[in-house]
Amino acid sequence: MRFEFATAGRVLFGPGVLSELGPAARSFGTHALVTLGGEAERGRQALDLLAAQGVKTFPYPVRGEPTLEMVRQAVCLGHEAEVHLVVGFGGGSVLDLAKAAAALLTNEGDPLDYLEVIGGGQFLRQPSLPVIAIPTTSGSGSEATRNAVLFSPTDRVKASLRSPTLLPRLALVDPSLTVSLPPQLTASTGLDALTQLIEPFLSRWVNPLVEALCREGMARSAQSLRAAYYDGMNLAAREDLALASLLGGMALANAGLGAVHGLAAAIGGIFTAPHGAVCARLLPLVFEANWYAVQMRASQEILTRFREVAAVLTGKPQAAVEEAINWLTGLVVELQIPGLASYGIAPGDFPALVGQAARTSSMQGNPVLLEPDELSQVLASAL
Repeated sequence: MRFEFATAGRVLFGPGVLSELGPAARSFGTHALVTLGGEAERGRQALDLLAAQGVKTFPYPVRGEPTLEMVRQAVCLGHEAEVHLVVGFGGGSVLDLAKAAAALLTNEGDPLDYLEVIGGGQFLRQPSLPVIAIPTTSGSGSEATRNAVLFSPTDRVKASLRSPTLLPRLALVDPSLTVSLPPQLTASTGLDALTQLIEPFLSRWVNPLVEALCREGMARSAQSLRAAYYDGMNLAAREDLALASLLGGMALANAGLGAVHGLAAAIGGIFTAPHGAVCARLLPLVFEANWYAVQMRASQEILTRFREVAAVLTGKPQAAVEEAINWLTGLVVELQIPGLASYGIAPGDFPALVGQAARTSSMQGNPVLLEPDELSQVLASAL
């Protein structure tokens, strides 16, 4: 047995740990590029904590998913300000932009030189600037991953900048930052996090450490997602979801993902559709398609993994996989996840989406190769 496991250099978890941001940042330097999400009031809280420790901040607001041009702008700002570190405070897009900017601040060239699929795929040879990643949603796990997903409007493709150097120096996970999330965002980000626990657990590249993280994360997600959806102030449920998201980030960084994220990446490149909601809609359908496919063309070991997922999600040790499919399907309906047609997706788009998904790195981790007609059926059912 041989495997690698890498994650954020340090993790601080728990309600109130945001208060430790200032001293942590000051240990890296006195000038910080700060990528921020849309809620100005919460962003001001982070900026004030940094200022209290004598850290001069240079904010870069992030609106929507990060593009190549946004990375270029953030890098330009960072160079002009001669920053020593980058702080990301927001959802997955904000954290991804922080990591990408930190890498390009120490490595010459354009983001396209290093991007997968549509870029040069060059290695990042120099360590990134230190990154402090502070998630304000419980979905992406980006605080513990070694990639940053970037959108190229010209190519209509989302692709990853990927390197161990992108791992944040500090993941500061404060569940109390998520209590203000509205139910719809709680649902979509929470189901995205659950996807990022199920897919690594079933991945071709799973290892024992990832298995353990996924088991814990799936159980916490299953027991608390509904509770947080119906009562956003339920801090115990918010803690469970924040931890599940963190564990999912750790897992996917070391075992990859699967067809849910392969299809979601393709959809996100062509349509204006929120990543978490797309993953949420696809999750039960891909899980079902994979289950039927592995029964016909996979080993007994992977069948056992599907049964274990069923047991964890339903809380029934002897649950059949079909019960897990029903559980996931019911959860998506209960949490009011919209169909893909609401984003303008139609059957005529399926060939392009399936073809683009096949090029993604996520698809390579799927437990079995799904044929184009199987993927098209998933999309049809998700409309």
